[in-house]
Amino acid sequence: MTAQRQTVQTWRRQLHGTLVILKKNALLYYLKPPVLIFGVLFPVFFFLAFKMGRPIAPENVVPGMVAMGLWFTASAVGPLVTPWERRAKTYERLISTPVSLHAILAGDVISGLVFGTCLSLVPVLLGLVLTNASVASVPLLAAGIIMSGLSFASLGTLLAAPPASNPSNIMLLSNLVRLPLLFVSGIFLPIGQMPLWAQWIARLSPLSYASAVMCSAFGHPAFFPVGLSLLMLALFTGGFFLASCKFHSMWRAKGL
Repeated sequence: MTAQRQTVQTWRRQLHGTLVILKKNALLYYLKPPVLIFGVLFPVFFFLAFKMGRPIAPENVVPGMVAMGLWFTASAVGPLVTPWERRAKTYERLISTPVSLHAILAGDVISGLVFGTCLSLVPVLLGLVLTNASVASVPLLAAGIIMSGLSFASLGTLLAAPPASNPSNIMLLSNLVRLPLLFVSGIFLPIGQMPLWAQWIARLSPLSYASAVMCSAFGHPAFFPVGLSLLMLALFTGGFFLASCKFHSMWRAKGL
């Protein structure tokens, strides 16, 4: 009984640490200009470049805008927060606390999820108000946003693993990963119309499955089935998070 109580107390301590990390990130970093620039302005500029001058119905753009906004916002927190903390020497204090590295990274992932979810509601509301778009399944839309946000935020923590104290270095690496995947994920061109090699690359991108779920939630045809898309997002989340824990631990063991 004592061992069970100690286990419960340990889990409660780790959960409390995760929530503290979430609160700290929200209070200190959510409104930082780089977070807003990389997380908010990028999707807006890409949308304008994609939509202007093309005969595309506005309501057909809404699912892609939601997925793209979530892609940039949820994955922007980790690559910016961790280098800032390394530069301010607060990262060393975090990893020296009784809270495990897994709990710290989970706090960063949940921070990205909350940030991305809140801002992804903006294109949803604008699409419903300004276009003829309608949500065919609210539960599916909510599940898609949550699962996509977790996957993208986990990718952000993985990209933040290199021991850099300058956010620009991590953001350069982040954009080298995020931008190519953006263009092969069915946001700008349906995956079925892509060359065969691009279709195979699209299968390796979590954004492809997020876009499929958003399209289905808005009642549009999707390249991937909903069940497969949600399963793949869950697998991407677990894979990215485990990889981020491994690489963060590796650099920590090297004293970097």
